[in-house]
Amino acid sequence: MDPGIAPLPENHPSVETPPRGLDKSNARVRAMFAQIAPRYDLLNHLLSLNIDRSWRRKTVDRLRITSQKPILDMCTGTGDLALEIRRRSDPAIEVIGSDFCHPMLERARRKGESLGSENLFFVEADSQALPFSADTFQVVTVAFGLRNVADTDRGLREMQRVCRPGGQIAILEFSQPSIPGLSAAYRFYFSQVLPRVGQWMAENDNAAYHYLPASVSQFPSGRALAERMEAVGIRDVRFHPMTGGIATLYEGFK
Repeated sequence: MDPGIAPLPENHPSVETPPRGLDKSNARVRAMFAQIAPRYDLLNHLLSLNIDRSWRRKTVDRLRITSQKPILDMCTGTGDLALEIRRRSDPAIEVIGSDFCHPMLERARRKGESLGSENLFFVEADSQALPFSADTFQVVTVAFGLRNVADTDRGLREMQRVCRPGGQIAILEFSQPSIPGLSAAYRFYFSQVLPRVGQWMAENDNAAYHYLPASVSQFPSGRALAERMEAVGIRDVRFHPMTGGIATLYEGFK
């Protein structure tokens, strides 16, 4: 691993300009998640009715862990997916969670310590310039974090770069359900209920739970995201909608 790679400056020309009205700059996203970090887990489980736990378990079910090479969970947040991988893989395999929000990582580290697992590490890093050498990880994952990366394609390229040849890339992300009744209920919940409950519980001046529905609605999903993955060199891309398409698991290989 090469920890010497510096993150891209926010005005770097390769950093994608976010959709109009949605501020996805590094400073904005980092500050927003730092503010909600203390109650992030409670809010996630409450507002998803605990379905997010099932989505992560199903993601780990599909991981092809075939060697003793390390595994990376990018945009790990408070570490839930990294911890699920750690619990269900060979203890000798190194599992690393990376994120650029220090308060979120502190919570992930505390959760890892309570688990008492070895070979579990959390690294502060920008997902647009990961501090790891190419061809390092047998599996690279991200859960509900790719849409918060300022430049989606650069984040995907980094996942592809640090994955070993033949290794797996797995992305779990919110998506847009296509079932008519569910789609209407989903839009109402995300646009009306979630921001109010989340804002009240998180006491967040940066309006993270107004950002959430906007970030989901403006992020590519289904075939559109699969094509973005293919464009950066990820092959055999498939996607699997979950819970009527509220979330989708994308997987491919280097």
